[in-house]
Amino acid sequence: MLRKLIFTTAMCFVSLSLAHAETFVFTAIPDEDASRLRERFDKVAVYLSKQLAVDVRYVPVKSYSAAVSAFRNNQVQLAWFGGLSGVRARSLVEGSQAIAQGWEDQSFVTYFIAHVSAGVKASKSFPKSIAGKTFTFGSKGSTSGRLMPEFYIRENLKAAPNKVFSRVGFSGDHSRTIALVQSGAYQIGAVNFSVWDNEMKAGHIDKAKVSIIWKTPTYPDYQWTIRGDVAKKWGAGFTGKVTKALLGMKDPDLLASFPRKSFIPASNSDYDPIRRTGLAIGILD
Repeated sequence: MLRKLIFTTAMCFVSLSLAHAETFVFTAIPDEDASRLRERFDKVAVYLSKQLAVDVRYVPVKSYSAAVSAFRNNQVQLAWFGGLSGVRARSLVEGSQAIAQGWEDQSFVTYFIAHVSAGVKASKSFPKSIAGKTFTFGSKGSTSGRLMPEFYIRENLKAAPNKVFSRVGFSGDHSRTIALVQSGAYQIGAVNFSVWDNEMKAGHIDKAKVSIIWKTPTYPDYQWTIRGDVAKKWGAGFTGKVTKALLGMKDPDLLASFPRKSFIPASNSDYDPIRRTGLAIGILD
């Protein structure tokens, strides 16, 4: 009887240890250079591990759709999504929540950029003279690199992009969009303002070759989204703990790598404008 009690106690201890050893995994949409993303999110993993007292790991993905699939399949429990990818992911996982966004994500913008050879000048109004040029979006699943620029193209030029431009491409990420337009491979591109600013600070942009010609009206974009079932593995109130940790991220170096001034609360309803826009142009069902 004593042996059975000892065995049962030992098994309970092992089960408890395994529960605490469960790794909390997160990912992020690959919106810029992979090495920069790894540097940023490995730091976030270290920070969250300390704040949550659990093992936290960042797992990179190769595409926006792969980030959504990993979230849907519970390969990751938390993700740094763009507006559109977040809407898609939450629609696939019951109870999932947008819990935090960057201060800047309340009023995000897309820059339309042009190679000098395009001959398009900066303007406050939509540059209709881009019609007939070559144009590259970012990823097909990007809010700032595809959804919002396509919406304004359709609204102002009254046609789908493949009817407006002589050639349309999808670069895959914002850093690549800048490089393609700067090289002249495409005359016009749509890029996330935050990545543009980062690339400018890093000295990767030659203003003699590429420049901003228009910026969109503001819209909500990036956010941290968490699955609705995390309490099953990490206990009641875990979503609140993760939210508190993200909102409490104060390290200037870590925030600068996003770059964000701070993180603030977010909710699913904040992204209703993105959902409506996606439905309006047929990107969302």
